[in-house]
Amino acid sequence: MDRRRLMDRPPVFSPDEITRFRAELAARRAPGAYEPGRWSVSPLNRRTDVVGSLPASVRLRDATLRSVETLPGVVATDGAKAEFLRGLVGSGVPEVVTAGLGGRDSTALKAEVELVKGENPDCRVVCPLMRSTADVDRAVAAGYDAVQVWVQGFGETSLIYQAPVYGRAWRGEEWRTEDTPRDRPAVLARAARLVSYARERGLHVIVPLLMVSYATEETHEEAATLLTEAGAGELTLFDGPGAMSPEAYAHLVHLTRAVAPGVEVGLHPHNTFGLAVGCAVAAVRAGATAVELSVNGYCGGPGNADLAATALAFESLYGVTTGIRTERLTELARAGQELTGYHTAWNHPVTGTHAFCWGGMDLITQETEIDPLLHNCLEPELVGNTRAVPFTPDSGPYTLADKLAALGIEAGRAQVDDVLVRARELMARENRLLSDADLATLAGEVMR
Repeated sequence: MDRRRLMDRPPVFSPDEITRFRAELAARRAPGAYEPGRWSVSPLNRRTDVVGSLPASVRLRDATLRSVETLPGVVATDGAKAEFLRGLVGSGVPEVVTAGLGGRDSTALKAEVELVKGENPDCRVVCPLMRSTADVDRAVAAGYDAVQVWVQGFGETSLIYQAPVYGRAWRGEEWRTEDTPRDRPAVLARAARLVSYARERGLHVIVPLLMVSYATEETHEEAATLLTEAGAGELTLFDGPGAMSPEAYAHLVHLTRAVAPGVEVGLHPHNTFGLAVGCAVAAVRAGATAVELSVNGYCGGPGNADLAATALAFESLYGVTTGIRTERLTELARAGQELTGYHTAWNHPVTGTHAFCWGGMDLITQETEIDPLLHNCLEPELVGNTRAVPFTPDSGPYTLADKLAALGIEAGRAQVDDVLVRARELMARENRLLSDADLATLAGEVMR
């Protein structure tokens, strides 16, 4: 509906002024950094002398289904998980880490792999948490493409993270044996044997190196060398505490590539300081090829890098292709909330309910007539989201006129002014914002 046909709105700017505004904006933009209908970001982001060199593409590995297992109170049916997984694969993620083997039979494992392949035969399906050759055999039988052999970051201290230790200790059983690893070489040797076995079974092997914020250059070189020789296809730098800065991540990626030039490097950053996406960018700039993340950043503690924010940062800021169908990201984020019961903040990047809301002042609401990509550097439709325009105490007659026009209410200038006065009085009296229904009611009172 053309709001100008509904009422005589006095123009603010002349056509010549608007033409000059748009010409000035065009002069400040650059191809790539500006893609009409998609985004308008700083051209500095695309200059290698400013941001360095990044690859043409990056692989995003989604670990939502494994990560939600660490969220307290999440109880989802197998059907709900399957429906979420179908949407996740449909969003274009090239790799999916499923939940672990625990508590699931062979039929369930095969069905999950078949679901993924049915949606996208090229999507790599990864089984995490391999602890034994029997686990590897189960992954092979279920049809997984790859497995993860997790390697704790310490020597004897790694015993803290051996789950069977606690059960045996509780039952009063002796858990210490001759094979109990007591130093770093023993931990690495056990992992290397499992990596080699998985490779022999024909699987791609991803090796998450855990607690990398505790790694020294010497311990990291030792691990990278041994595990690469064992057959690791990727070494993934896991920072559970979220204690790695972007610069530290970049340094560790450089070190890994120098020690193991024939292996891919990935990362799994956590968001303790709100820097998970920044860590991903820094690591990829340094040579990492895979970023492990999750929908809405779901994981224990402060969470992972968020799939939507990471994808759009690479795509729009740096021109790095992810292959993600970005228009599905908001729907996927909502599906994640439905699955877990964990809701994101209203201003959550990219997919938040108010991520594209700048309030209701006239100067904000009317700028979109000049250009829609000023305060919003992304078009909401690009990620399947919407631009929210609330009516607030700061809203003026132009914003109100637009609201009334959208409601199909024809109001003259004097009537808009009258409704505006009443609306502000009502908001002040009841200490709340007004809904569209409230505005329609006020307009009806003025115009009857």
